[in-house]
Amino acid sequence: MLKTLFKALKIIRWIKHKKPLLKEAINYDKQGNIEARDKIVQDLVPTWAKYVAEVFGAKVTVKGQENIPKDEAVVFVANHQGYVDIVSILGFIDKPTAFMAKAEIKKIGYLANWMALMQCTFIVRKNPRQSLQAMKEAIESVKKGYSLVIFPEGTRSKGGPIKEFKSGSFKLAYRSEAPIVPITIDGTWRIFEEHNRIRPGNITLTIHPPVYTKGITKEEQHSIPLQVQKTIQEAFPQSSLRDPKEIAKIEAKKKKKDSKRHK
Repeated sequence: MLKTLFKALKIIRWIKHKKPLLKEAINYDKQGNIEARDKIVQDLVPTWAKYVAEVFGAKVTVKGQENIPKDEAVVFVANHQGYVDIVSILGFIDKPTAFMAKAEIKKIGYLANWMALMQCTFIVRKNPRQSLQAMKEAIESVKKGYSLVIFPEGTRSKGGPIKEFKSGSFKLAYRSEAPIVPITIDGTWRIFEEHNRIRPGNITLTIHPPVYTKGITKEEQHSIPLQVQKTIQEAFPQSSLRDPKEIAKIEAKKKKKDSKRHK
């Protein structure tokens, strides 16, 4: 546990050292100098993500970079194994991107500021009105040329079978008419979720050919979530799956520890 804390502190210290760059990017944002703001963000974010991967001992292999459309924003759709999914995508995919995140993250000052500059969208899941507004903001962001990542499972599988994709998540792609680029993530759960502490491990990202959404019919929209999930699952090695009983056992132990801690 101490090793995990030490690594987390290293990452926090790294972010704090970039405070002058943060101030500069915020000033550019206020001035409306979007090009200068984006240059700082798009140079720094992948560097940060690669640093995090290095600190964690994560070795990331990417297959299929050539499948990413170069001259337009896309919606990356991926399975969601663990916390390191975002780091892997931000650091090792050859396209600047942002993501939709829980509003609670806004409480983490430096991180939330950088995420806002990246054009991330913050969402309050239990507030339908705010969720609708967040979706509208995300659609506008993609239309302006910022790629976004979504995880249609909604929660981390932690190495278990891929959960059913929620079709509502795909509205972002339909309404922005952006291509959907499926990504199969394999191995991130071993970095943290396997033992609830950070351990080194190997990660593979497989990027699949895009699914174009411009001009498609409502009937075609209905078939896309299943089609994308099938694409992602077929590239996922069954040998990498974790026994669901093992996940349940670890979760039960974690809840027990948390409950003792709060007594």
